[in-house]
Amino acid sequence: MTTPNPADAGSGDVVAAASLEPTATRSLSWANSKTGRGERLFHGLSEGSGVLIVVLIAAIGVFLLVRAIPALARDKENFFTYGGNWVTTNTSAMHFGIFDLLQVTVLAALFALILAMPVALGIAIFLTQYSPRRITGPLAYVVDLLAAVPSIIYGVWGLYVLAPRLRPIATWLNEHLGWFFLFATGNVSVAGGGTIFTAGIVLAVMILPIISAVTREVFVKTPQSHIEAALALGATRWEVVKTTVLPFGRSGYISGAMLGLGRALGETVALLIILRGTQAAFGWSLFDGGYTFATKIAATASEFNDQYKAGAYIAAGLVLFLLTFVVNAMARAAVAGKDIR
Repeated sequence: MTTPNPADAGSGDVVAAASLEPTATRSLSWANSKTGRGERLFHGLSEGSGVLIVVLIAAIGVFLLVRAIPALARDKENFFTYGGNWVTTNTSAMHFGIFDLLQVTVLAALFALILAMPVALGIAIFLTQYSPRRITGPLAYVVDLLAAVPSIIYGVWGLYVLAPRLRPIATWLNEHLGWFFLFATGNVSVAGGGTIFTAGIVLAVMILPIISAVTREVFVKTPQSHIEAALALGATRWEVVKTTVLPFGRSGYISGAMLGLGRALGETVALLIILRGTQAAFGWSLFDGGYTFATKIAATASEFNDQYKAGAYIAAGLVLFLLTFVVNAMARAAVAGKDIR
């Protein structure tokens, strides 16, 4: 009979390890398969969400196009160059076009953008570079809160509160700078306040939080090493902003402005309240009235009981859809350009 040698320690460990190895292998294999299923599920959901958005956008475009084609076939005018009165009562021979709508929409949105961009830039620079930490958060919150105000509130405020206070300024500009086309006498009363001048200022306030928020987030991402290097070279705070923060955040600022422009192009309720409709020709004056794409569609919604009448306004909506799509695509291109650089 052979007695086990106590010196042969470890032989039991080897046997135990050998007996545990299949269990560990099975556990690892189960964990990997579970992780693989989770990754595939997440990948599928993410990819499906992206495809769904593209399909929805395409479906909207196809719907607008399909509904617009029958009305466009009965339009006796050039849809893109006609700027006269819309006559849709006789559905067999309709007269409509987007020329004036496009001009009013573009002028109001560009005027708002010109007013909002420098203010938004100043807000973003102050909050990210100059403002004390204890007030940065509350100030940013107050600015962002402007985006939560309903459009109808902006419209009522613009027409009944802001317009009377702008009347002396508008009158002075019309009397002293009327030789310049932007301040020439328009097709509605300057004293009434229902002009692109008033509407543009209200739009500027509405898009201000969008531009400032995007710009602020980009400025915050400026590499701290760049800022410290500029300060070490003796740069003042403004020189730091000019040489590091602004070059780094330029594309973000532009993309924020494009997003604000897209918001301004599609605004409806506020401009419907402020702008005075008119049958007179549009003359590219800030003291003109008229309709934008959105306000024209909203103001004549009662005519949508007929497919051809509705189709005429849907055709205008299709152009607005494409216009805002292009503007937002430009914003995405600006961001992508920055990422590539």
